[in-house]
Amino acid sequence: MTPRTWVLLSDKQGDNGQVETIVDALPWPVERKYVHMLPQWVLGKPRYRPSLDHIDPEKSDPIEGPWPDLILTVGRRPSMVALWIRRQSGDKTKIVLVGKPSGHMLDFSLVIASAENQMPPMDNFLPTTLPLMRIGAADVAAAAEAWRERFAGLDRPLIAMLIGGETNPFIMNRKVAQDLVATAHWVVDELGGTPYVTTSRRTTPKVIEVLRQGLPPQAVFFQWEAGATDNPYRALLGSADGFIVTGDSVSMMVEVIYLHKPLAIFPLPVGALGSIDQLRRSLAHWLFNPRRASPGDRLRHRLARGVYYIDVFKILCATRDFRAFHRMLVRQGLAVWAGQPFAPAGVAELPDDVGAVIRRIEALFPG
Repeated sequence: MTPRTWVLLSDKQGDNGQVETIVDALPWPVERKYVHMLPQWVLGKPRYRPSLDHIDPEKSDPIEGPWPDLILTVGRRPSMVALWIRRQSGDKTKIVLVGKPSGHMLDFSLVIASAENQMPPMDNFLPTTLPLMRIGAADVAAAAEAWRERFAGLDRPLIAMLIGGETNPFIMNRKVAQDLVATAHWVVDELGGTPYVTTSRRTTPKVIEVLRQGLPPQAVFFQWEAGATDNPYRALLGSADGFIVTGDSVSMMVEVIYLHKPLAIFPLPVGALGSIDQLRRSLAHWLFNPRRASPGDRLRHRLARGVYYIDVFKILCATRDFRAFHRMLVRQGLAVWAGQPFAPAGVAELPDDVGAVIRRIEALFPG
């Protein structure tokens, strides 16, 4: 019997895209339920519990029985709705959550999170290599075509340098900006190409100042502004020959990888406090990723499970280790380090993350 399935969606399009990727791959129909938040909870965080108190019932789709056998969702606020529905079903509804949970992992039948998230290896956890993001290939192609003439006069290879900003534990100071300038000169001097440098919302004014003053004359520079109509990001995704992305921007790295474009990671340093924070992240990665190939690994696996029950303040659970994620991408041939020759496009095979997710969901309903 086909499980009756709902997907709970909110106003966060990036989150919605991850569960829609699963919906498209499921071999049975899915009913979409959109939930809209009350104004105070659009940005605010309601207390995490099974509840409908934070949603606007007039703008949301009806949440009423008969209750589903399965709910797919993502994010704190929709997952609270999912937990409320399960309570109404007499705890019969199974919940699949994409992303790290705001509450306890074991509240859900299945938790799916990508490799930068360090989660205890519980039986209901499925790690994926990459986030289950959606890339609008048609939109990217349309943007590339619209910008074709603007890019036509630039020396090839066209290398997009995508600059993020400070994100714990990383810093982005004047020294980092100078290294980015040196990388842009490398693109010109070693590759004979054009560095197309774009900033983001989080790029600080001091970094922008250094870039403006130091970039080679062959470089093209775009400073991000809210509502800018000439943002080249999507056009670069479809047109650039290679990408150099700062280490804070997992989403930009993943978009490049899904488009089978050559990617280089520009690693960022950590400050004094960031060094301590990175030790915490590295400890979580070591603890929560045992191979179970030796008695020591198996002991660590049991220890990691035990940490779930005592890590009340989530000091280790559900943290993110960006550096471990970078190393994994390089190890699997999905990226290189900035300054190294780009790997040929499309050589590395993308992992079948979606297939693994579907198999685990099907296993929730034997037969």
